Amino acid sequence: MINFLNISYLQSGNKKQVKAYHTLTDNRVLEKLTPYHPILVGTIPINIDVENSDLDIICEVSDKNEFIDKLNALFGSEKDFTIHEGLKFDAIKANLIIDGFEIEIFGQNTPTIQQNAYRHMLIEHRLLLEKGEKFRQKIIDLKQNGHKTEPAFAKLLGLEGNAYEELLKLESSRR
Repeated sequence: MINFLNISYLQSGNKKQVKAYHTLTDNRVLEKLTPYHPILVGTIPINIDVENSDLDIICEVSDKNEFIDKLNALFGSEKDFTIHEGLKFDAIKANLIIDGFEIEIFGQNTPTIQQNAYRHMLIEHRLLLEKGEKFRQKIIDLKQNGHKTEPAFAKLLGLEGNAYEELLKLESSRR
Protein backbone atom coordinates (compact mmCIF):
# COMPACT_ATOMS: atom_id res chain seq x y z
CA MET A 1 0.00 0.00 0.00
CA ILE A 2 1.25 3.48 -0.85
CA ASN A 3 2.18 5.77 2.02
CA PHE A 4 0.04 8.76 1.05
CA LEU A 5 1.45 10.79 3.95
CA ASN A 6 4.65 11.39 1.96
CA ILE A 7 4.33 12.53 -1.66
CA SER A 8 7.58 10.86 -2.77
CA TYR A 9 5.44 8.11 -4.40
CA LEU A 10 4.46 10.67 -7.06
CA GLN A 11 8.04 10.68 -8.41
CA SER A 12 7.56 7.21 -9.88
CA GLY A 13 4.03 7.82 -11.12
CA ASN A 14 2.58 8.96 -14.40
CA LYS A 15 3.53 12.22 -16.13
CA LYS A 16 0.91 14.28 -14.26
CA GLN A 17 1.91 12.80 -10.89
CA VAL A 18 5.57 13.61 -11.53
CA LYS A 19 4.64 17.18 -12.52
CA ALA A 20 2.48 17.48 -9.38
CA TYR A 21 5.41 16.30 -7.27
CA HIS A 22 7.71 18.93 -8.77
CA THR A 23 5.11 21.69 -8.46
CA LEU A 24 4.50 20.90 -4.80
CA THR A 25 8.17 20.44 -3.87
CA ASP A 26 9.68 23.23 -5.99
CA ASN A 27 7.18 25.68 -4.51
CA ARG A 28 7.42 24.13 -1.02
CA VAL A 29 3.62 24.03 -0.78
CA LEU A 30 3.34 21.16 1.69
CA GLU A 31 6.43 22.33 3.57
CA LYS A 32 4.81 25.73 4.12
CA LEU A 33 1.69 24.00 5.44
CA THR A 34 3.59 21.60 7.76
CA PRO A 35 2.08 23.00 11.00
CA TYR A 36 -1.34 21.90 9.67
CA HIS A 37 -0.35 18.27 8.90
CA PRO A 38 -1.15 18.57 5.16
CA ILE A 39 -2.01 15.55 3.03
CA LEU A 40 -2.41 15.52 -0.74
CA VAL A 41 -5.69 13.74 -1.47
CA GLY A 42 -8.06 13.30 -4.39
CA THR A 43 -7.79 11.76 -7.81
CA ILE A 44 -4.21 12.56 -8.85
CA PRO A 45 -2.58 10.47 -6.10
CA ILE A 46 -4.64 7.40 -7.04
CA ASN A 47 -4.38 7.88 -10.82
CA ILE A 48 -8.04 8.48 -11.67
CA ASP A 49 -7.68 12.14 -12.52
CA VAL A 50 -9.13 13.78 -15.60
CA GLU A 51 -7.89 16.79 -17.51
CA ASN A 52 -9.23 19.44 -15.12
CA SER A 53 -8.45 17.61 -11.86
CA ASP A 54 -6.88 19.78 -9.19
CA LEU A 55 -4.43 19.11 -6.40
CA ASP A 56 -6.42 18.80 -3.18
CA ILE A 57 -4.57 19.38 0.06
CA ILE A 58 -6.29 18.85 3.39
CA CYS A 59 -5.10 20.50 6.60
CA GLU A 60 -5.91 20.28 10.30
CA VAL A 61 -6.91 23.73 11.56
CA SER A 62 -7.81 24.70 15.10
CA ASP A 63 -7.80 28.49 14.65
CA LYS A 64 -9.59 29.47 11.45
CA ASN A 65 -8.59 33.14 11.59
CA GLU A 66 -4.92 32.29 12.06
CA PHE A 67 -5.14 29.82 9.14
CA ILE A 68 -6.75 32.44 6.90
CA ASP A 69 -3.98 34.91 7.77
CA LYS A 70 -1.33 32.25 7.09
CA LEU A 71 -2.84 31.29 3.72
CA ASN A 72 -3.03 34.93 2.69
CA ALA A 73 0.61 35.45 3.69
CA LEU A 74 1.85 32.27 2.01
CA PHE A 75 -0.24 32.17 -1.16
CA GLY A 76 -2.08 35.49 -1.49
CA SER A 77 0.08 36.60 -4.40
CA GLU A 78 -0.42 33.37 -6.39
CA LYS A 79 -2.53 33.37 -9.53
CA ASP A 80 -6.33 33.33 -9.00
CA PHE A 81 -5.99 33.12 -5.21
CA THR A 82 -9.33 33.05 -3.41
CA ILE A 83 -10.26 32.06 0.10
CA HIS A 84 -13.60 31.54 1.79
CA GLU A 85 -15.22 29.85 4.72
CA GLY A 86 -17.42 26.87 3.97
CA LEU A 87 -20.27 26.46 6.41
CA LYS A 88 -21.20 22.92 5.39
CA PHE A 89 -18.02 21.38 6.82
CA ASP A 90 -17.06 24.32 9.07
CA ALA A 91 -13.94 24.69 6.99
CA ILE A 92 -11.69 27.15 5.22
CA LYS A 93 -11.04 26.64 1.52
CA ALA A 94 -8.41 28.40 -0.57
CA ASN A 95 -7.91 28.03 -4.30
CA LEU A 96 -4.90 29.11 -6.33
CA ILE A 97 -2.91 28.19 -9.40
CA ILE A 98 0.77 27.30 -9.38
CA ASP A 99 2.63 26.00 -12.45
CA GLY A 100 -0.66 25.44 -14.25
CA PHE A 101 -2.11 23.29 -11.46
CA GLU A 102 -5.23 24.42 -9.68
CA ILE A 103 -4.63 23.78 -6.00
CA GLU A 104 -7.35 23.60 -3.38
CA ILE A 105 -6.33 23.85 0.26
CA PHE A 106 -9.00 22.68 2.67
CA GLY A 107 -8.66 23.31 6.40
CA GLN A 108 -10.89 21.73 9.00
CA ASN A 109 -10.67 21.20 12.78
CA THR A 110 -10.24 17.44 12.36
CA PRO A 111 -6.97 15.50 12.20
CA THR A 112 -6.14 15.08 8.52
CA ILE A 113 -6.01 11.28 8.67
CA GLN A 114 -9.58 11.33 10.02
CA GLN A 115 -10.97 13.72 7.39
CA ASN A 116 -13.38 12.21 4.88
CA ALA A 117 -11.30 13.19 1.85
CA TYR A 118 -8.36 11.12 3.09
CA ARG A 119 -10.55 8.23 4.18
CA HIS A 120 -12.36 8.21 0.81
CA MET A 121 -9.05 8.19 -1.06
CA LEU A 122 -7.78 5.18 0.92
CA ILE A 123 -11.00 3.26 0.28
CA GLU A 124 -10.97 4.17 -3.41
CA HIS A 125 -7.31 3.18 -3.75
CA ARG A 126 -8.01 -0.21 -2.18
CA LEU A 127 -11.00 -0.73 -4.49
CA LEU A 128 -8.89 0.17 -7.53
CA LEU A 129 -6.26 -2.37 -6.52
CA GLU A 130 -8.91 -5.05 -5.94
CA LYS A 131 -10.94 -4.43 -9.09
CA GLY A 132 -8.17 -3.73 -11.60
CA GLU A 133 -7.54 -1.63 -14.67
CA LYS A 134 -10.94 -2.02 -16.38
CA PHE A 135 -12.66 -0.74 -13.24
CA ARG A 136 -10.21 2.20 -13.02
CA GLN A 137 -10.92 3.11 -16.63
CA LYS A 138 -14.69 2.95 -16.03
CA ILE A 139 -14.26 5.37 -13.11
CA ILE A 140 -12.29 7.75 -15.35
CA ASP A 141 -14.94 7.45 -18.09
CA LEU A 142 -17.69 8.35 -15.61
CA LYS A 143 -15.65 11.29 -14.35
CA GLN A 144 -15.07 12.51 -17.91
CA ASN A 145 -18.85 12.40 -18.34
CA GLY A 146 -19.43 14.69 -15.36
CA HIS A 147 -19.63 12.35 -12.37
CA LYS A 148 -17.83 13.31 -9.19
CA THR A 149 -15.43 10.69 -7.86
CA GLU A 150 -17.45 9.18 -5.00
CA PRO A 151 -20.70 9.00 -7.01
CA ALA A 152 -18.75 7.28 -9.82
CA PHE A 153 -17.52 4.62 -7.39
CA ALA A 154 -21.00 4.23 -5.91
CA LYS A 155 -22.53 3.79 -9.35
CA LEU A 156 -20.09 1.05 -10.39
CA LEU A 157 -20.37 -0.67 -7.01
CA GLY A 158 -24.17 -0.48 -7.02
CA LEU A 159 -24.28 1.49 -3.79
CA GLU A 160 -27.60 3.18 -2.97
CA GLY A 161 -28.05 6.42 -1.04
CA ASN A 162 -25.47 9.09 -0.31
CA ALA A 163 -22.32 8.01 -2.16
CA TYR A 164 -20.00 9.76 0.29
CA GLU A 165 -21.53 8.03 3.32
CA GLU A 166 -21.89 4.66 1.60
CA LEU A 167 -18.21 4.61 0.61
CA LEU A 168 -17.19 5.26 4.22
CA LYS A 169 -19.17 2.17 5.24
CA LEU A 170 -16.72 0.13 3.12
CA GLU A 171 -13.84 1.31 5.28
CA SER A 172 -14.35 -1.26 8.03
CA SER A 173 -15.82 -4.01 5.87
CA ARG A 174 -12.74 -4.26 3.64
CA ARG A 175 -9.84 -4.32 6.10
